[in-house]
Amino acid sequence: MRSGQLRKAFAAFAVAMLMLASLALAFKKGRAVFIEPTTAATITPSNQMPRVVLWAWERPVDLHFIDPRDTGVAFLARTIHLRTNEVVVRPRLQPLDLPEGTEVIAVARVESDQRTKPDLSAQQTDELAAAIAELARLPNVSSIQIDFDATRSERTFYHDLILAVRTRLPASVALSITALASWCSDDDWISDLPIDEAVPMLFRMGPDGRQIRNRLASGEEFPSRPCRNSYGISTDEPLRNLSAAKRLYVFNPGAWTEISVRAITDSRR
Repeated sequence: MRSGQLRKAFAAFAVAMLMLASLALAFKKGRAVFIEPTTAATITPSNQMPRVVLWAWERPVDLHFIDPRDTGVAFLARTIHLRTNEVVVRPRLQPLDLPEGTEVIAVARVESDQRTKPDLSAQQTDELAAAIAELARLPNVSSIQIDFDATRSERTFYHDLILAVRTRLPASVALSITALASWCSDDDWISDLPIDEAVPMLFRMGPDGRQIRNRLASGEEFPSRPCRNSYGISTDEPLRNLSAAKRLYVFNPGAWTEISVRAITDSRR
């Protein structure tokens, strides 16, 4: 086979594999992950989402057994890399199996390349905002969540990004971010952002973790207003005495099982 034909063959193979991966995301075991595009998406305001939301990261995730009445899913929809003047979008390629009617939050994970640091230009802001806002077009998505561990030097860029995303989203789609616990307390810079929710990440917190846990256990609220409606925890760092009135986002470094999900939902009743 000639080199030109070989390149075309490899290109066709790559396209076919990408299509198969997309199909694997959309369907598994005969159940639709999302409602068909011809069906109206279920728009749920942030304060009406289920009180338990499971994070589903980039690996095959089977949650067909959850009860959509009390459990929602925040799934990693895109990982977006920033390098020099580029915005590189990597879509989810792993299957996600959910029962129909599940309320879903589309998560965009943003990462800055440490070797070729991003310019953080206005053009990058616009391109990144467009890539994130596009997730609102997915069926049954009621909210967009941005997961970006912005450094101090990236905060102005992140602030402008959130403004740009919010202007691109319909009013019916909520905007959420994950937040380092310090952003919610002594290093608050997010209170004036146009977001519906900031989820305090109460795991892998570092030196201040014990103090923050003790303050929450004593009934204290975070000073930052957007952080007062939810918690983000991990199954391998359980926390006690958290308010049952707040929404609980849960990350699992392993695989979700019916038993592990039931333990969480039962604890919130």
